Amino acid sequence: MATILTDTAATALWHDLVRDAERRGGAQLDVELESHLVFLLMRHLRDAQLGNTIFALDYLRALDEGGAQRSDALRELGDRCLLIAGLYPQQAQRRRVNLDYFLELGSRAYAELADASRTLWADLYRRIARTFARLARVLVEVRRLTQRDSLDALARHALCLADGDAIAREFPGAIVIGGTGTQLQ
Repeated sequence: MATILTDTAATALWHDLVRDAERRGGAQLDVELESHLVFLLMRHLRDAQLGNTIFALDYLRALDEGGAQRSDALRELGDRCLLIAGLYPQQAQRRRVNLDYFLELGSRAYAELADASRTLWADLYRRIARTFARLARVLVEVRRLTQRDSLDALARHALCLADGDAIAREFPGAIVIGGTGTQLQ
């Protein structure tokens, strides 16, 4: 796998943490997706607005925007959904929604961003939308590496339904019955 060039020790530490989480979670990412997670973690390290966001309204507002404002709003929404799904699943419980809500909304935000983008970034955004659950799974492993608590069985089940590669590892020997959630690659 290619290496990510870093300028700072902090970037290198985040990169090592993401790679460790990939190995632990059995979710290999390419260099661009790894970089996206590293810089997402660095950007949102102290995101005080994460808990104060009404995600569905932000999505609708983003769709009403045009140009760069729309792109920025959709990317921000997708990033925050990814953080909730992977690092802060207790936020979903507090909001009385399941993890699928954030997986689907974040994936849609990135898919919209890819469709609206006429830049070289469109392919990356499309891949983020397709692999959204895998990215969330890597963040779950980041959480496990840095904190003692982990996801409860229902949250693990939701991630497995969204990312089928995780089923055998998370629930060895079990038959996982799918719900109404979508299957993401």
